[in-house]
Amino acid sequence: MDSPPFRASSPLAETDTAPARQRSDGRVRLRVGPACPGGATRILDLAESGPSRLRFPRGSGALETVLVNTAGGVACGDTFAIDLALEPAADLVLTTTAAEKIYRSDGPVSHIANTLTLGAESHLAWLPQETILFDRARVRRRFQADLAEGAALLAVEVVAFGRAARGERIADGLFADSWRIRRNGRLAYADDFLLEGPISDLLARPAVGGGARACATILDVSPGAEARLEEVRTRLAEAASPGTHAAASAWNGHLAVRALGEAVGPLRGVIARFLAGYRGLPMPRVWQS
Repeated sequence: MDSPPFRASSPLAETDTAPARQRSDGRVRLRVGPACPGGATRILDLAESGPSRLRFPRGSGALETVLVNTAGGVACGDTFAIDLALEPAADLVLTTTAAEKIYRSDGPVSHIANTLTLGAESHLAWLPQETILFDRARVRRRFQADLAEGAALLAVEVVAFGRAARGERIADGLFADSWRIRRNGRLAYADDFLLEGPISDLLARPAVGGGARACATILDVSPGAEARLEEVRTRLAEAASPGTHAAASAWNGHLAVRALGEAVGPLRGVIARFLAGYRGLPMPRVWQS
């Protein structure tokens, strides 16, 4: 009697369903503060998990930390979270080792949560490099900061819609960005930005982006920020580049800059030149590489 033909078995054949994907879950928690009253800022507590890591280049001035994503980017359904706590009088600069890439998704939405707590008289410069959205990327990002009396936060976010070198357009995607800033427990700044669907076509509309391929937000929530409005407008004009547009406004004790660019390279240059002059300090070294 002949034997029946051999058939290799597999979990997929038995269940007729695809196995669950293994997604990245990157988290870092950092607490910093002066070693003694009036002393230099140092690391008080540090925790890292998943592909997220913090590195601390040596240098003078404020403590600098560089966020590294060893996964190489954010894929569909990934989650990343940063939790920073600055003790009173701490001074910290955060940046990233490279542009963050949000890859194409076949459905699941990735989530990025940034939570900052600034003690009295502390200073945080939040200076990540740009985020690049690929076609069909889907991401929701949340930025939340709580500032105590006299704390100062300077935050910048630059977003490129599509890979410029490939002339990529975003035919479909999701980019949701939510900011909430509180001072002394009270809401001081709230902003929600949402682009969903044919993002490149939406940005081409005059009332949305006027053909922009990149955008940037700079927010200064610090004592005296509102009084620097005219200085900021002058510095933006000096830093301007063809194909970029920027404007500033100030209210409720803080200052905000919005900028658009036909390409991310020139826009990034404008932001870097402006920030160097505004802070009176060079940009982090990774920005200059």
